[in-house]
Amino acid sequence: MKITVIGCGRWGTLIAWYLHSQNMEVTLYGRASSHKMQQLQTERKNEFLTLPDSFRLTTDLQSIKEAQIIVISVNSQGLQALLDELKPLELKDKLFVLCMKGIEIKTGRRLTQVINDNVDFSNEAAVWIGPGHVQELYRGIPNCMVIDSTSEQVKTMLVNTFNSDLIRIYYGQDLIGNEIGAAAKNVIGIAAGMLDGLGLSSLKGALISRGTREVSRLIKAMGGNELSAYGLCHLGDYEATVFSPYSNNRRFGELFIKGEKYEKLAEGYYTVKAMMNLGKNYGVELPISKAVYDVLYNQKEAKSTLDELFRRTIKPEF
Repeated sequence: MKITVIGCGRWGTLIAWYLHSQNMEVTLYGRASSHKMQQLQTERKNEFLTLPDSFRLTTDLQSIKEAQIIVISVNSQGLQALLDELKPLELKDKLFVLCMKGIEIKTGRRLTQVINDNVDFSNEAAVWIGPGHVQELYRGIPNCMVIDSTSEQVKTMLVNTFNSDLIRIYYGQDLIGNEIGAAAKNVIGIAAGMLDGLGLSSLKGALISRGTREVSRLIKAMGGNELSAYGLCHLGDYEATVFSPYSNNRRFGELFIKGEKYEKLAEGYYTVKAMMNLGKNYGVELPISKAVYDVLYNQKEAKSTLDELFRRTIKPEF
C-alpha cells in the first residue's frame, strides 16, 4: 500500500517518519519553495527528527496519483487551496486521512466536509487525531490516538494498519464530535497559555473542566455525541495542549499576554473565530471561547476579561 503525506511541517514529517518506521511505503511531499522541505532534502533532518536514507521525499505533486492513501497535515485554513491544486489530478478511489485540527472560518465546515465537497465521490475521508508531540513520539514515548470516518470499513482498515506499540489507536464513534473537539482544544490551549502569562496557572483545573463542558454543548447542538468532548479528541489531548512546554497554542497564549511575538502556527488563533460563528449559528453559549476571542481580536484586557467570567451568573455545574 502506497502512502503519500502532504505537509513537511513538524507533524506531517513525524507522521511520515512513523508510518515509514512501520515498514510502509511512504513518500513525504512538500513544496519546492518550502525551506522546511529544502532542509529535509539536503540534511535529511529538521529540528525534531532525522530521516533514514531510505525515506522518500518529493516536490512533485503529480506523484500523489500513485498513492492509495493521502495523509494531509497542513494549516487547516489552507486545506481548500490545497484541494484546488489537486483538482486537475482528478483523483479517484483515494483515501484522504486528515492529521490536522481546525474548522474553516468562512463556512464553518469541518475538515472532512471540505474534503467531501472537493473530491470525486469514489474517494473517502477520515481523521487521525489525539494527543502527542513530535519530540516525545520520536523519543519512543507512546501515546493514544483515535481514527474516525463515516465508513466503518475505512475506519477499521486504518486502525488495524496504523496501530502500533508506539501509537495505540482507538476506533472513533462520532465524526462530528471528534472533529469539533479536536479543533476546539487548541482554543482551550491558548486560554491556558494566557493563564500562564497572567501567573494564574492554578486556574487550569477549572479551565479544563469548564472548557470540556462548553465544547460538549456545542458538539451536542451540532448533532454529535457530547461525550466525545471527554475522549481523546479533546479532554484526552489537554495534557499535550494545556500543560506541555511543546504546545504551540499554549505558548502562543502565554507570549501574547506578555506582548511577545510567536512565529509558529497556533491553530487555535483561527479556530476561535470559527467557534464564535458556530456558537451563534447553533445557539450555544461559549464563554471561554468568547473570552479568548475578545482578547485576541477585540483588544480586550486579559485580566478584566477573566474577571468577567467570574462575574457570570452562578448556575449548576452540569
